[in-house]
Amino acid sequence: MRRRTLPTATALAVLFSSVALVATGAGSAAADSSTTLPLKSTGDIVVDGVHQRVFISDPTAGQVVVTNYAGTVVGTVGSLPGVHGLELSPDSGTLYAAVHDADAVVAIDTATATEARRWSTGQGAGPAYVALAGGRLWFSYGASGDGNIGSLDPNASEPGISLGQDTSRTFYQAPILDASPGAPGTLAAGAPGQSPVELAVYDVSSGTASRTAYAFDPGSTGGGNLQDLAVTPDGKDVVTASGAPYYQAVYKLADLSADGKYVTNTYPNAVDIAPNGDVAAGTDSSYDPDVHVFKQGVSTPLKQYDFPNTGTSGDSDHLAPAGLAWAPDESRLFAVSRNGSDVYALRVFDAPTKTSTTLTANAPATATRAKSLTITGTLSSSAAFPTGTKVSVTRTDDESPSGKPLGTTTVDADGSYSFTDTPPAGGKVTYTVTYAGDADHAGATASASTTVAKTATTLTLTNNGKVYDYGRDIGFTAHLGTTYKNRTVEIWADPYGSDKPSTLVKKGTVDSAGDLAATIHLTRDTKVSAKFTGDTRYAAKTVTNSVYTRVKVSTTLSGYYKSATAWNQKYFYFRQSKDPVHNTTMSMYPGRKYQLQVQRYTDGAWRTTATEYFALDRYGKDAESLTGTPPVGPRFRIRSSYIDPTSGDNVNTTTYGAWKYFVFTR
Repeated sequence: MRRRTLPTATALAVLFSSVALVATGAGSAAADSSTTLPLKSTGDIVVDGVHQRVFISDPTAGQVVVTNYAGTVVGTVGSLPGVHGLELSPDSGTLYAAVHDADAVVAIDTATATEARRWSTGQGAGPAYVALAGGRLWFSYGASGDGNIGSLDPNASEPGISLGQDTSRTFYQAPILDASPGAPGTLAAGAPGQSPVELAVYDVSSGTASRTAYAFDPGSTGGGNLQDLAVTPDGKDVVTASGAPYYQAVYKLADLSADGKYVTNTYPNAVDIAPNGDVAAGTDSSYDPDVHVFKQGVSTPLKQYDFPNTGTSGDSDHLAPAGLAWAPDESRLFAVSRNGSDVYALRVFDAPTKTSTTLTANAPATATRAKSLTITGTLSSSAAFPTGTKVSVTRTDDESPSGKPLGTTTVDADGSYSFTDTPPAGGKVTYTVTYAGDADHAGATASASTTVAKTATTLTLTNNGKVYDYGRDIGFTAHLGTTYKNRTVEIWADPYGSDKPSTLVKKGTVDSAGDLAATIHLTRDTKVSAKFTGDTRYAAKTVTNSVYTRVKVSTTLSGYYKSATAWNQKYFYFRQSKDPVHNTTMSMYPGRKYQLQVQRYTDGAWRTTATEYFALDRYGKDAESLTGTPPVGPRFRIRSSYIDPTSGDNVNTTTYGAWKYFVFTR
């Protein structure tokens, strides 16, 4: 039916690294990966370890679908109507296929996934299964009532096709075939779908088939509906998968007497055997595990896999008949499944012969940079670990984003382990703990993260709280203390008022003294910030100072007839009959008003006689006339001021304009 082993030299020529998993523990496991296949049906599955390809026959579509080990379709061989049984040559260079509806056996080049040669088996022969044994390619053929076995030489220019090799006419229809390098001249055969099970063994070493053993209901189990069979690598036994009994029965090739069993569950329908003798057994089970893995000769499963429900029916996906195949290096087990919507998938199980392993890792939620912390965890499995088992630890942080190996630690007898580390970087630090696995245990990986507090640095900025005149250019200096590698500081200016965004004034590396200077042109109150974005060891820091800016204000008087110095001030002289005009110009902001204040000198002091707010126009200007009949002789003074915030906004600090002094005369 299929070649399940490769010569040792070939098997060792291709090496695969195992995939580390956090195993599911005891009980049923899920497929490590699953990929949808473009199939209408399935007949057989074969794995080519040299090219890392999986070949699946599809009788209904008349094709062999080719995938890589990930399940991705990489090729299709068509024009193979009714193709069923497959067999791989010892060098993995050729795949032989029984093409039932074309009455042919076809050779497929495995490197190119193309048809290389075709042999006609005669009209109406309809080959169904193929197997290599005794230097020839054997094929089963025949319609109902005419089941038989034929052979050909695949290496000869004239293949010498020989039909009717089963002179005993053992089988009602074309039997399932298989052979093993452990018994190079022996061919095993079984009647598909028949109840009870019917088996036969043939000596084919001479080039012709001579039946050496026969059994009808072998072992007297009453079992039937044979779906699959496989000869063990040592050539000692044949393992069968039939709908009943609910185990994969084992029979000696020598006489087909019972030789053990691999206990599964309802409706066994597939079996394949790894080169080391480990057994993969499949069942057509709706609510129980579908794939069962056994160590050679052990009747209870080492590991079981239960398919999920990916279709629309009420039960889970089903294993296709004869839908199991090992990778020759035993690193993977492949299974073809079908859901209730008739969608097929290739399921890939990694490290199927190894006991599931569970690995945990724990780290403190928070930690301090440059201080010791401890990672703890457990390693567990249903099978004991050898003394001295180790796990390796890798730290991933901002300084080692690709991970830095920290070494290994030994697992204690109770499965616990601990590892001490001093994280150099702050931020999120992840510790990944890996158990590589061994001959009996699957690998596993676990991780734990901690938030490491970064060291604080100092950052200062000059001029906090100072008040400056409008329009001045003021220098600010940021000073940065100790850091690790980042010595860059940014200085930002954020003027008051929603119409002015925060702006980066300067970004640069501080000098040897830790300083960075920048000049800011001030027209408003401004928040000035120095920012250090941090590095892997020191925390980010921002300091913000507020500096205040006066408005620009100027005033003039108009309508006076003279000015002169008196009482140590410049006085403007107005006729009593002339109304003075006070002119104000102030730096503008929408909605801004100014305060107009008038004072009179009385009893040795200046006393306010009037205070009122007036709006500025869009240019920041206004003129107010002082009307009425003022007294002659007293001294007056007047000024315009910006009062924060009663002048209508808060974008500048309170600014008092200069007094203008005046006197009325006749």
